Amino acid sequence: MKRNVILASTLVATLGIAACDGFKEALTAHVDVVARAGTQELSVNRLADLIGNAKVPLRKDVASAVAQIWVSYQLLGYAGAHSDTLQDPKIADAAMWSAIAQEKSKAFYDRISKEWSKVDSATLPAKYAAGDMLAARHILLMAPRQGMTQKSRDSVKAELEKIRKTVTVANFADVAKAKSMDGSKSNGGSLGVFPPGAMVPEFEAAVKALKPGEVSGVFETQFGYHIVKRLTYEEASADFAKAYGQVAVQKAESLFLAGLEKGADVQVKTGAAKVVKTIAEDIDAHRDDKTSLVSWKGGELRASRLVQWLSAMPPQSNIRQQLITAPDTAIPYFLKQVARNEIVLRAADSLKVTPDSAAMNNIRGAFYAQVMGAMAELKVSPFFLKDSAKTESERERLAASRIDTYFDALLNEKAQFVNIPEFVTQALRAKYESRVVQAGIERALERATKIRQVADSTRASQPQPQSAVPMPGGAAPQGQAAPQPAAPAPAAKPAQKPAAKPAEPAKKP
Repeated sequence: MKRNVILASTLVATLGIAACDGFKEALTAHVDVVARAGTQELSVNRLADLIGNAKVPLRKDVASAVAQIWVSYQLLGYAGAHSDTLQDPKIADAAMWSAIAQEKSKAFYDRISKEWSKVDSATLPAKYAAGDMLAARHILLMAPRQGMTQKSRDSVKAELEKIRKTVTVANFADVAKAKSMDGSKSNGGSLGVFPPGAMVPEFEAAVKALKPGEVSGVFETQFGYHIVKRLTYEEASADFAKAYGQVAVQKAESLFLAGLEKGADVQVKTGAAKVVKTIAEDIDAHRDDKTSLVSWKGGELRASRLVQWLSAMPPQSNIRQQLITAPDTAIPYFLKQVARNEIVLRAADSLKVTPDSAAMNNIRGAFYAQVMGAMAELKVSPFFLKDSAKTESERERLAASRIDTYFDALLNEKAQFVNIPEFVTQALRAKYESRVVQAGIERALERATKIRQVADSTRASQPQPQSAVPMPGGAAPQGQAAPQPAAPAPAAKPAQKPAAKPAEPAKKP
C-alpha cells in the first residue's frame, strides 16, 4: 500500500538560523541593506535595480524570492572561497533528515510487518468462494453510450450474442483473444484478481451472480457489451494467494497505525487550522515558530517542525496552495497524518532502527553531489577560485563578483537558473551567517516600482513575460525542469506493491 504524505515545499530559498544579537542589530541599523550572506551585502538600490529592470512581477513575495536566492548563491560562493564543500557527515545528515527518515521508516516497517503477510493457506478456498476477492475473464465489444447511435449499439449487442452461442468454459480464453476489444484480449480476457468495488457496479454484479467456473450471458456497462467467466479457485489460486496476502498486510497496517495513534492520544490544538494556513502563506516567517499544533503522549508537533516537513517535499505536489485553499475541517486530518509520521519515527528510534550503511552512503553522496554540482555551475568551487586567486580574501571577492555577474544575467534572462536544493541551502545557512531584512525588501520594491515606471510606463498594464527566476508557487521557467530534491521525501511507510488491477474498460470511471 502506498501511503501518501501530501506535503510540499516552496521554491523560495529560506532564511535559516538566527544570527548573533550584534549581527542582527548591525543589519537592522543599516536600513539600506536588504540581505547579507557571509561578507557580502545586497543593498536596497542593488535589488531595486535588479527587479526594476527585469521582467518579473513587482510584488513583495517576488522581491523576497530574489533576495533569498541571492543569499543562497552568495553563501555557496563564500563556502567555495573558504575551500568548504560541506563534506561533513554531520552536516549531510542534518540536511538530509527527510531522506534518512524515509529509510528509517522503511526499516521499521520491515521489522514489525514480518508477520502481517502470513496467511493460512488452508482458509483461502473458502475466502475465495465467499467473494473476499474476485477473479474473472471477459469478452468486450466496445459500444460507448456517448457518440454511438442506439441502432449501432444494438448491432454490437447482436454480434456478441452470436459469439456467446459459440463460447464454452473450455474455449473462453481463445475466443477472448480473437474477439475482445480491450487490452486484456492478449491474456485471453483475464482481469486477474481484484477486490470488491474495483469494477463498475454492473460488471461486479455480473461476476458475483456466477458460481466459480460459470459463464454469463451478454450484459451492458458504460463501455459496451460483455460476456464474463468467473474463474475457479484452481484457476486463480496463485494470484489470489498473492493478492489476499497484500490485502492482509494493508489491513494489519491500518490496524497498527490506528492503534499507534489511539495509544498516543493525538490531539489537534484549537485554532491549528488558521496557523497552518498562515504557515503555508509564508514559510520563512515560521522557521522558529514554537506554536504547538498537535500534541500526543510524549511529544508534540510545533509550527517550526511542520515547516521542515513542508520544505522536504517537491514543489510539484503544490501542497502549500492546497493547504491555503482547503476547508478548515480538512486541516486536522492533515495534521494527524504528519503527527503519525512523527510517532512512527519515534517508535523506530525506540527500537534503535537505523538505515544501513549503504543507504546512508547513498544519501550523503547525493548531498555532496548537489553541493559540488551547484558550485561548479556557478564557477565558485574551490578549484575554480584557487586557480584565479591566491588569498582567501581575494577568493571571497572573486566568488562574490562571479555570483553578481551571473545574477545580473539571470534576471535579464541571459542565463539559466541554477537550482540549489532546499537541503543544501539550509546546510549553508546553518553554518554561515545570513539574514534578510524585510524593511529593506519593502524599500527596494518601492524604488523598483519607480524604475519600472520610468523605464517603460506601459509595461505595468501588459501581461508580464515569464521570468527565468522561479517565482513563489509557480512552475519552473520555460524549457527547464522543475527543481527536484536529491533524495526521497519522508513518508510514514514505504510504498507497498499494489494489488493486481483489472483492465481499464471494466474499471470505474
